Formats: sequence, C-alpha cells, structure tokens
Amino acid sequence: MQEEGRGLKYSIFVGLVVLTTIMLLVGWYVSQEPDTFDVEELVAERKGVTGYATTEVVITISETLLDKPGGFMSNDKLPPFVFLDNIPAWEVGALIQVRDMTRALRKSISRSQSQSIEDKDLKIAEPKMHIDTQEWMFPSAEDEYRKGITALRSYQERLADPDQSDAQFYARADNLRDWLSEVENRLGALSQRLAASVGQKRVNTNLAGDSAAKGSTHEPSQVRVQTPWSQIDDVFYEARGSCWAILHMLEAIEIDFRSVLLKKNAVASMQQIIRELEATQQTVWSPLILNGDGFGMLANHSLVMASYISRANAAIIDLRELLSDG
Repeated sequence: MQEEGRGLKYSIFVGLVVLTTIMLLVGWYVSQEPDTFDVEELVAERKGVTGYATTEVVITISETLLDKPGGFMSNDKLPPFVFLDNIPAWEVGALIQVRDMTRALRKSISRSQSQSIEDKDLKIAEPKMHIDTQEWMFPSAEDEYRKGITALRSYQERLADPDQSDAQFYARADNLRDWLSEVENRLGALSQRLAASVGQKRVNTNLAGDSAAKGSTHEPSQVRVQTPWSQIDDVFYEARGSCWAILHMLEAIEIDFRSVLLKKNAVASMQQIIRELEATQQTVWSPLILNGDGFGMLANHSLVMASYISRANAAIIDLRELLSDG
C-alpha cells in the first residue's frame, strides 16, 4: 500500500511538472508580438484606388488581433492566458488606433461635408469595434469585431467598384489633419505615461495660456505622477501596440494621400514620422521590461520608448502645420 501511495504521489508530481511546462511553453509562444507587414505589397493590386490602402490596413490590423497565435487574449478567462498581460495590453494599444481610424472614416473621411449622409457600412463597423475588450460571451468581443471587419470589407469593395459612387474616401488635407490631431493626442498621452515610470514632479499646466480659464475643482500647482510598478510593462506594451498600428496606418496614408503630401511638400515629414515609429518596434532583448532610473546603471525601456514616441509626435505636429498652410 505504501508503494502504491508513493507511486500515486510521484505520478501526480510528474503530471504537474509536465502540465506546468506545457503552460509555460504555450505562454511563451502566444506572447510573441506580431511582426510588421509590407503595406506596399499588401495593396499592390489595388494601389490606384483612393482609400483602398488605408481600409486594407485597418482590416489587416483587426484580423491580426483576432488570428495571431493565441487569438484575441484580452477577454480570456482560462490559464495560461489569464495570467498573461503583455499581449492583452498590446492588443488594447492597437485596437484603440483601429477605433480612432474607423471613427475618422465614418465621421469625416467618407463624407464630403458635415451634413452629408453617413456611409452605410461604416455606420455598422464603427460601433462594432468599440465593444468592451473584456466581453467574452453574449456577444463576445471577437464576434463583434468580426462583424466590424465584414462591414469594413464591404465598404472597401464598394470603393474599388467603379460602378458604385455611394462609397467614397476623400483624401483631403483637412481630413488627414483631423486624424493626425487624434494621433497626436494619443501619442502625447502615451509619452507622459511612459515617462511616469520613474516618478516625476510636474507643474500643473492644465489651465496655462488662458487667464480666464477655470476648472470644475481646485488642483494643486504641482503634482507627482508615477506609474505603479505592476503596470509599467502594461503601459510599455500598450505603447508598442499603438505604435505598431499607427506605423502601418501612416504607410497606407502615404499611399492614399500621396497627391496631398506632394502638394504640401510633406512627403519627407511623413517618412520621418514613419522612421521614428519603426524604431519603437525594435526587438526587446531583455526578458523583463527594466525600470532603472533615468541616469542609473540599469536601462529604462519605458523612457527609451517615450523618447521615440515624443520625436514622432513632434514630427506629427510639424506635419499638421504643413497641411494647414495653403
């Protein structure tokens, strides 16, 4: 009996070791970030259709979120996926950019003026992309995103059909400038959150520039901001996901808005932004996101990422000024 008991305990121990090893390997495999893709190659056959590249990139990003190894992980409730947070944070960053672009398509890019009719497919796609990432059934986030992708694909097919004139993509400077303003705000917020990894005292500038400005409640003249240590890697990977998505969207924008960029002499500015965002996608060789002091002995990956994002954001501000000039 004792031998049987020992054998059972040994079997349970071996089973737990094997199960743990499998879970670790699966966790490692599904925690790989998707690679960048070649936008020029992706849209080579339909490059002459205005708006095709931008729509295709939004669809491809959305499909990547759902079809990458491990699928969409933000709403997973079972191990090992429930213990992984880096890729879910990456998904949130990329998804935010999909939402912003889908909203821009519905609100302005597909419409000739403020009182024109909304596109029938974009009217479906935009709210579908805004379902909570935590929803896992009745309906699941994945199902709603799939419906949004189907609506975007329908819009794209109508764009490419010369016999249909009800689907439009207006590649105008004002439309591009409006979307870039949203990107500017997103990148600015990410840069601040990344920089807060080391903790900073900041002067409160919320009401600066307007002597008559008032807030609803009193705020101190100085505030201390610091990202909790448990969220540092989440903010880092959210920034990686956002930059990954914006990078591809800008490459598509460069195709669809080529005539506008040439007219404004802004092609070089666009290419500089793309180059800065490419730097955010360099391989992270460390197994952990390090959080050393700014001038300490250890690296601070968040500050490095914030530097690239800040430079890209500064270039976006310059590009928006170029687009504003006649």
